[in-house]
Amino acid sequence: MRPTHITIRPTSPRASKLPEDLERRQTKLCRLVGTAIADYRMIEDGDHVMVCLSGGKDSYGLLDILLALQQRAPIRFSLIAVNLDQKQPGFPAQVLPDYLTALGVPFHIETRDTYSIVKRVIPEGDTTCSLCSRLRRGHLYRVASELGATKIALGHHRDDILETFLLNLFYGGKLKAMPPKLRSKDGRHMVIRPLAYVPESDLARYAELRQFPIIPCDLCGSQEHLQRKAVKALVQELGQRFPGSIDNMFASLGNIAPALLLDRRLHDFSALAVRGNRGQSASPAPAQAEADDEDAFP
Repeated sequence: MRPTHITIRPTSPRASKLPEDLERRQTKLCRLVGTAIADYRMIEDGDHVMVCLSGGKDSYGLLDILLALQQRAPIRFSLIAVNLDQKQPGFPAQVLPDYLTALGVPFHIETRDTYSIVKRVIPEGDTTCSLCSRLRRGHLYRVASELGATKIALGHHRDDILETFLLNLFYGGKLKAMPPKLRSKDGRHMVIRPLAYVPESDLARYAELRQFPIIPCDLCGSQEHLQRKAVKALVQELGQRFPGSIDNMFASLGNIAPALLLDRRLHDFSALAVRGNRGQSASPAPAQAEADDEDAFP
């Protein structure tokens, strides 16, 4: 899928006056992103933040809002935009450099042919996302070290996090999602997701108003029958049928009651005993394993 026409119209987030609708939406996004950054201490004074820019609406929005916050935040931090050119056929290589140059943002383009690797290894019709993301992550970690970045900012939003949770629930048999802040396994890198509280619909409308030069993806974006797409449709349907359900589902990821789940690695359930049972003392199991009746029996 090759874009037929892309117009470069960067609108600086530092402009003195924005159209009313755009200003209102930017204010909302800044509030949500600022709250997430504060809640999880994502960005600290003196940080050099590497913003991963794919050419999609989410990463454009992430960079735009971080630029706006950079002017308002009580701390000082620097930004550099990084794009990994994966050599996808028809990829318009000049779009991002032209956009970022016009915007006045420091940037680095890393060219690595991961596209050919993915197409060679993954059978036609199978999901490419897993291998593609692993290859991309390895290169981005390396580039972050070379650039001296203290944080790696990704453009995953609230819907991405919720969809990942449901994908793991439905297909992986795990209660697992995307954390807003994550340290790499080797301990050398910190990944942050400042858009964690932002609904995708807000980013989509913001991208329209900003007229970002969106670049389609010929890998994951071209696969029509992915499980993630099915889950995305399910989440949208639930949101329409049950107003407020998406907000509540997302809120539940930060309001967990581990003792009311079934993971024996978290609690020694076999050692639980009723207080005073047969003259024995109470179990030394964690206090969280004790729950009020109203919590345990909905």
